[in-house]
Amino acid sequence: MQRMLIRLFGLCPLVVVYAVMGLVIPFYMLFANGFRASYDFYRKRMGYGPLRSFLGVYLNEFNLGMVVLDRFAAYAGKRFRFEIEGEAHFRGLLQQPEGFVMIGSHFGNHEMAGYFIKSEGKRINALVFSGETQTVMEGRSGRFGATNVRMIPIAEDMSHIFAMNAALADGEILSVAGDRCFGSEKIIRCPFFGQEASFPMGLFRLAVQRDVPMVALFVTKESVNGYKVWVDPLPPAGGDSRDERMRSLCAAYAALLEKRVRQYPHQWYNFYDFWA
Repeated sequence: MQRMLIRLFGLCPLVVVYAVMGLVIPFYMLFANGFRASYDFYRKRMGYGPLRSFLGVYLNEFNLGMVVLDRFAAYAGKRFRFEIEGEAHFRGLLQQPEGFVMIGSHFGNHEMAGYFIKSEGKRINALVFSGETQTVMEGRSGRFGATNVRMIPIAEDMSHIFAMNAALADGEILSVAGDRCFGSEKIIRCPFFGQEASFPMGLFRLAVQRDVPMVALFVTKESVNGYKVWVDPLPPAGGDSRDERMRSLCAAYAALLEKRVRQYPHQWYNFYDFWA
């Protein structure tokens, strides 16, 4: 089915596929497990009324569908436009000898930037889920191969940890999402939308141990063929102890993520109770 979808994008405009997708989203809203969590986010965190919250869930699902379809469109060779906010800071980090951490999230379409924006001088090492289909992995490999991105699949034996360390030791870029804990007990609790939420500790610990800069990168969908890349530098870690520095970085990231989610409330793809 995924291969057929890629062939379809070679023949059909994006807007037509978006329109068909929009018709089936109400069925997902009725039967998908994440509806309650999404609805509660708009009601309790964003402060929307019932009707606006229901519409918010629909728009959230619709945006998710578009960014997923855009990835397959990219595999089919379709081009997208990118505007970069904060490019000078990113280019400045590329000129430094040390590596740095590029922290993203399940917001917008972070992966799409790696398909089209080439990193000159430093290889990007992207931590990815290893359970994707062969079609997706082949599509990723083809696109990433042209933009100096290497995939580090998450491994059960935790060997990806050594690959992440090695990337920073070699002065390269490490790209990881920072808004999912995946059941790990090693977490940091930070204020987020008015209440403390859990964020994964490992990435912030690694940045502190290696003493490397961190930059938040968010990619938002702006139009049918257009995206905007937001490069938000995290301030240097504050505090005397390693624990304080990790918490300082995590709090800065959580604040930046909240800022962007409030700006684009229908592009954060979280379908469980993030504050539980």
